Amino acid sequence: MKNYIIRNAAIVNEGTISYQDVLIQSGRIERIDPVVDKLTNHKEINAEGLYLLPGVIDDQVHFREPGLTHKACIATESKAALAGGTTSFMEMPNTVPNTLTQELLEQKYALAEKTSWTNYSFFMGGSNDNYEEAMKTDLAKVCGLKLFMGSSTGNMLVDNEDTLNRFFGNFEGLIATHCEDEATVKTNLAHYKALYEGKTPPYDIHALIRNEEACYKSSSFAVDLAKKNGTRLHILHISTGEELELFDNSLPLSQKRITSEVCVHHLYFDAEDYRHFGNLIKCNPAIKHNHRDKLMQGLLDDRLDIVATDHAPHTLEEKSTDYWTAPSGVPLVQHSLQIMLDFYLQGKISLEKVVEKMAHAPADCFRVRERGYIREGYWADLVLADLHKPFTVTGESLQYRCGWSPFEGKTFGSTIVKTFVSGELKYDNGEFFFDEAGRRLTFNLR
Repeated sequence: MKNYIIRNAAIVNEGTISYQDVLIQSGRIERIDPVVDKLTNHKEINAEGLYLLPGVIDDQVHFREPGLTHKACIATESKAALAGGTTSFMEMPNTVPNTLTQELLEQKYALAEKTSWTNYSFFMGGSNDNYEEAMKTDLAKVCGLKLFMGSSTGNMLVDNEDTLNRFFGNFEGLIATHCEDEATVKTNLAHYKALYEGKTPPYDIHALIRNEEACYKSSSFAVDLAKKNGTRLHILHISTGEELELFDNSLPLSQKRITSEVCVHHLYFDAEDYRHFGNLIKCNPAIKHNHRDKLMQGLLDDRLDIVATDHAPHTLEEKSTDYWTAPSGVPLVQHSLQIMLDFYLQGKISLEKVVEKMAHAPADCFRVRERGYIREGYWADLVLADLHKPFTVTGESLQYRCGWSPFEGKTFGSTIVKTFVSGELKYDNGEFFFDEAGRRLTFNLR
């Protein structure tokens, strides 16, 4: 393992921007100091003009392995994450087979141990009939329990109220939920299918079927359950302004029992963008009309705690079918940081807030050990970004197995220059280095 001294970077960390040197030794941040003395066994990196950020922790991705590897796998998607400045991911259980047993969960960890470019964790999945198995989850080694309180990609809907009450009342770790009311979605789907039978549905049909009512009804139900039971609840991919009233910004994140996430595509796109992108931005919950500004405000005032991606690739062939059969999900993990840095360059959010929501907050919310901050003694998960060098997304630059992105052809205002994972320089100006796989995330119990 090489050791490094990063000099002259603008360090964005814990609400401040400072100019200091960072010494990386044996995978960790050994020293942060205005001047670190030259050391003969350390490679020096002159980062003048660049910003040094803690690596992004993405708490919601779908890397499709096992069972759906024609779309993606841990190796390809973690490589894409690395190129975009994401150094740790938490992956969802709706793979094939669904991750509903401890044995299947550990099989995913075994895959990542050999092939992941970045650090990793995997959610245990909950279902209507695996309560006892889910309760065996080792909370020091697993990020949490995922419950689909509305069906999405896969067949993991948990709609038995007694089962939900058992999970919310007894699971001691974090429960992450996908919240869309199933009855509302089914009613809307039947209505619009009948209405447009034999016709082309309107461009924004997905926003009409998976509407604001479906989201609010399910999210409010989850919040009520969590309040009743004192659950650590984290609601994923909030997509409506109405849902913001469910979340508290009067407490610091470390004291919250109920937290929330917003995804980059709900901040970036509006339902009007279906006119151009069509099924390419079809996702669950849907991108809706006139919510992105409200969501950005919720992020700024801390009702929304975390920015993530819900990275969910499908093949272009699958996405090119008609609306009714095209699957939901968008590949996003390679460009999430650049999307947020563009918002900074547009004056919509501070650089310190971007780092807070993409690195500090996921670490705090999930109680990740020794990551998410630029601190002495912590693992050196770091990103060097050039905020003055535009980057145009090309097909050749994409690392996704699916081979496409709604951002192909777009020029971002920033470039990800280097990414360190646990002290290893794994991405450097378009070149990749795989000396060893990333590490399994571990978690503090309190």
